[in-house]
Amino acid sequence: MSAVGTQITPLKSFENGCQLDLLREDLIGGAVQGNKYRKLYYNLLEAKRVEAKTLLTFGGAYSNHIAAVAAAAQQFGFKAIGYIRGDELATKWKNNPSLFQAAQRGMEFRFISRSDYRQRNEAEFLEQLQSEYPQAYIIPEGGTNALALKGCAEILGAHTAVYDYICVPVGTGGTIAGMSHSAQAHQHLIGFSALQGDFLKREIARLTPATNWSLNADFAFGGYGKINAALITFINQFNKEYGIALDPVYTGKMLYGLFALLKASKFPENSRILAVHTGGLQGIAGMRQKIAQKGLPPLEI
Repeated sequence: MSAVGTQITPLKSFENGCQLDLLREDLIGGAVQGNKYRKLYYNLLEAKRVEAKTLLTFGGAYSNHIAAVAAAAQQFGFKAIGYIRGDELATKWKNNPSLFQAAQRGMEFRFISRSDYRQRNEAEFLEQLQSEYPQAYIIPEGGTNALALKGCAEILGAHTAVYDYICVPVGTGGTIAGMSHSAQAHQHLIGFSALQGDFLKREIARLTPATNWSLNADFAFGGYGKINAALITFINQFNKEYGIALDPVYTGKMLYGLFALLKASKFPENSRILAVHTGGLQGIAGMRQKIAQKGLPPLEI
């Protein structure tokens, strides 16, 4: 797999000479698109190598990762098991478009309490799971592990070398950590956090020794999966102007923040800035439901 040929779409030139472009990672991978494709690619090869029969992973009710693993398992002939945060979902998951779609693709669910879910990265818990499912290949929540970082490093290449700043949404930190290994010496990576709080800085630092990155948490809109009318309006207007759909959890927040920063001249003059569209569009159906429940304006994408 190579990043060569990934489409770059010019977006906007600003008064101080800055140019913002968009790397269309959402166009690769089909149902397993964007950074989920990057994260899963080498993990799927490893699962095949060890002759695993099942992909087992973790996620919440509206998890793009759960949707991507279900699609990948169906495509490549694996069974799939998803450990889902929130045992209350056991009786109402069919009303959740994200989980329903994953089930349609063959994923089986194990709904566990939030307290049990917090053990998902602990060695004893994982050993117990591996014992219970000896033919399973276990993928962490969000897909972030060493093989995922290897895949995400391939997002950057000769086609992105002209940019000064490369911006990417951050959920678990795996995508920006992988990209930190392949960025050019003159480039700085800016992660736009989809979650509230500074803990992601520690997580990214744990994943990579590189220091060519920073994290912006000013446009998280209150936390993971949280949205408001201003964000929805921006996403709708962006789609009308450019014909490109953004998801409200990751790329929508990043580009909302980038436009705000560029309009305020927060980048040096004549900077070339590349935003990475990491996909996430498979979660739109679930978010539509959440938006309707909150009485917010509809997503027009």
